[in-house]
Amino acid sequence: MKILLVAEYYIPHIGGVEVLFSNIAKRMADLCHATSVVTARLPGTRKEETIEGVKVFRVKVPSRAGRYWFTVLSIPEILKRAKEADFIHSTTWTGAFPAWLVARLRGKRCVITVHEVNTPVWQYLGKKGPVLWLHKLYEKTLFKLPFYKYIAVSKYTKDCLTKYFNIPARKIDVIYNGIDYDCFDPTKASDSLVRKKLELDSEFVYMYYGRPGFTKGVEYLIQAVPLISKRILNSKLLLILANDPKDRYENIKKMIADLYIENEIMLLDPVPRNELPDYIAASDCVVVPSLSEGFGFTAAEACAMGKPVVASNVASLPEVVSGRYVLVEPRNPEAIAEGVEKVYKGEVGSSEQKVFSWDKCVDGYFKVYEDVMASE
Repeated sequence: MKILLVAEYYIPHIGGVEVLFSNIAKRMADLCHATSVVTARLPGTRKEETIEGVKVFRVKVPSRAGRYWFTVLSIPEILKRAKEADFIHSTTWTGAFPAWLVARLRGKRCVITVHEVNTPVWQYLGKKGPVLWLHKLYEKTLFKLPFYKYIAVSKYTKDCLTKYFNIPARKIDVIYNGIDYDCFDPTKASDSLVRKKLELDSEFVYMYYGRPGFTKGVEYLIQAVPLISKRILNSKLLLILANDPKDRYENIKKMIADLYIENEIMLLDPVPRNELPDYIAASDCVVVPSLSEGFGFTAAEACAMGKPVVASNVASLPEVVSGRYVLVEPRNPEAIAEGVEKVYKGEVGSSEQKVFSWDKCVDGYFKVYEDVMASE
């Protein structure tokens, strides 16, 4: 089996897509299947290299809006690498169109993993005019393309594909992403070192980590901080925030300043993934204020760590959360504050822990790949 994966980003870039594709690629290579990846070239990375048996080919893109340029600039490299591939596997967003196009040109089948459908939440983008119109058009056009198989990372995502784009349910498989339980193991985490490092003595710490994307709802969590501070006097938000997208990151910083809550928030840059469990362990709860999630890595990872989670009652999050959690109304700072207060007061019940193993995830993809090969 010769597999070609196409995605705008791949490791060492950090994100849900990268985690998924690197796990699939490595495990396929371990099974002696020839696995290649075409992705954008990041600063400090090689044009070509082999990582854990996976051949990685990187396409040079401009530093500004590189992921969008990848849609066009990647086509020659994909054409070259697809010649020997049995099929192509891509993912939302900007790697999907060139992967589909090359598959058509080469007479190959193309599979797509759909991480999220944004149609239900475009109204919250915050940008109007051409930017919003172009994003809407791209998503609408993308899901009109006849991919051989659609892999949805949750039942919610599958429902969106059938509801908004009339994709037949028989063409969609639901395969949940996996969680690295060896990494997110509460027995291996060192909360005391982080608390000492950050000088968090007896504070009640509630945490957010991730990107400030428009579906992530970070601004509603920031608006909830003054409310939480009144209810829980000795509290602090541990905000581990990526600076991409830059404009939204700057808006979050401005909001913090405008609300005069700098002393109630500890804003940190992203930490290495192997250190992240220590920060989760050092927190009393994790907040996931998203407006939408295709899967919800943050929620699943926090639950794996045994931490109480305050999450929006939307999209896939009710499918993913387990253990101790509170579901709250989205886009509602008051509801977020009430959820955090419930955790503080110990008013959170417990449910059976859900498990999202990488073995089960990759087995699901392998079955899809076998189906693709059998259909040739």
